[in-house]
Amino acid sequence: MIRLNGESCRDLATALSREWLETNGIGGFCSSTIIGLNTRRYHGLLTAATKPPVGRLVLLSKLEEIFVLDGRSYEISANQYPGVVHPQGFNYQTGFRLDPFPVFTYEVEGIRVEKSVFMVQGQNTTVIEYHIVEPTRAVDAKLVVRPLIAFRDYHGTTHENAALNRQIETAPGEITFRPYGDLAALHLAHDDAEIDSTGFWYRDFQYAIEQERGLDFVEDLFSPCDISFTLGKERPVRLIA
Repeated sequence: MIRLNGESCRDLATALSREWLETNGIGGFCSSTIIGLNTRRYHGLLTAATKPPVGRLVLLSKLEEIFVLDGRSYEISANQYPGVVHPQGFNYQTGFRLDPFPVFTYEVEGIRVEKSVFMVQGQNTTVIEYHIVEPTRAVDAKLVVRPLIAFRDYHGTTHENAALNRQIETAPGEITFRPYGDLAALHLAHDDAEIDSTGFWYRDFQYAIEQERGLDFVEDLFSPCDISFTLGKERPVRLIA
């Protein structure tokens, strides 16, 4: 097992120099840094091999994540924008480990939460799970996530455009995105949740490693909806992309 403590996670230079990679055995993968701040165009939660082992498309780039405790919101994700890192969720991160999959640990108001990420072998499928591991008191805990989708070749970047289909398809326990008719659909299975289908673009993500390489390092990502869950020790939350 590889384990990094909270000090390493909260030191931005240290955290961004450490990356993880999960593969599915057919050419697909997911990867990022230990704080979930993407520094490469190749980082993402689901890069699918649509023509295994090639045809790699970054479908789900990342999730914006907010813990809501007794009505108070805490953003635990992190992004590099021009001149600023926002949010700075790594300040709540208490550790990262490969056990054997990536596991991120956070502590907010004394409530400890773990997030794990793994890929299903032989499938273009990534599973993300959140659960409270040590509640120190009774708390009304919610998790709000916003998927950020790219839908592009893994060597490229995407930018805001009018061709994207903003509509989502919902069924019990599943959301489907078909932003471009000539590309594969993305299915997001989920536990019991509330869905807000208001979508919008997040602009000007910056990827430091691509900038160092002299390549296009700025990207826009679309968020088609937000998904709100009730979170508890006996009630883990799962998303399957």
